[in-house]
Amino acid sequence: MTDKIKITIVIIFATLLLIVADSLYIVKQTEQAIVLQFGEPVRVVQNAGLKFKIPFIQKVVFYDNRLLNLDPPAQEVVLNDKKRLDVDSFTRYKIIDPLRFYKTVRTELQARSKLEEIVNSSVRKILGRITLQELLSQKRTQIMADISSAVKVDAEQIGVSVADVRIRRADLPIEVLQAINARMKAERERDAKEFRATGQQEAQKIRAEAEKEQAVIIAEAEKQAQIIRGQGDQEAIAIWNNAAGVDTKFFSFYRSLEAYKNSLADKEDTSLVLSPDSEFFEYFSKSGR
Repeated sequence: MTDKIKITIVIIFATLLLIVADSLYIVKQTEQAIVLQFGEPVRVVQNAGLKFKIPFIQKVVFYDNRLLNLDPPAQEVVLNDKKRLDVDSFTRYKIIDPLRFYKTVRTELQARSKLEEIVNSSVRKILGRITLQELLSQKRTQIMADISSAVKVDAEQIGVSVADVRIRRADLPIEVLQAINARMKAERERDAKEFRATGQQEAQKIRAEAEKEQAVIIAEAEKQAQIIRGQGDQEAIAIWNNAAGVDTKFFSFYRSLEAYKNSLADKEDTSLVLSPDSEFFEYFSKSGR
């Protein structure tokens, strides 16, 4: 066998091997496929296993057949009462009609983009009919059901079945939250000022009442003290008068002793000059008798 024949055999074998390799394809358990011939779909394959196709003429496009997640960015939604919310939703979907899917969106990337538009549009449409109070009430379950129903109808047009649509979070925009916080802070500060002013007013009132009561008590105490002092002086005078009437000489002697005591006290700046025969020293001159 000449070299030329060997080369020919190798080429033929390689060509046959290439033809066989291009005519076989494998569909996994997590996949489904569409066989295309010159760009047109000719067969849908949804069973896993080894499959055959016409080599070089037919091509195979694979799609996932599992439940997939769609988590679009949060979007701003205006409610019926003009309240604005940043709504963050997520969707679980599955490709159930590969042929329609291929004809409408072709790739899973484009399908995700289209489905995101469908979800966002349905969320804006449904939430635009309700108020914030209704969204926070028991109607929330029915609202989510309405959104899911609307998304499912539109998603079927691209060969997708939507299992569920959920609103994960619905928050007020950051600028609205800041405005609300600023307003709440201003209201709390105003309330604090009112409470403080009321407290100061009550304190002044209580202080005035206490000072008034203090003045009344002191005045009454001074009045009673003067009355008692007057009664005491009166009783003292009466006692002195009675004592003087009983023994006038002793009374005169006692009053003289009081005068000596008061006048002869230790006073540095006081001088007393009296005559020895003065009446002031009457009892001194009689002391020797």
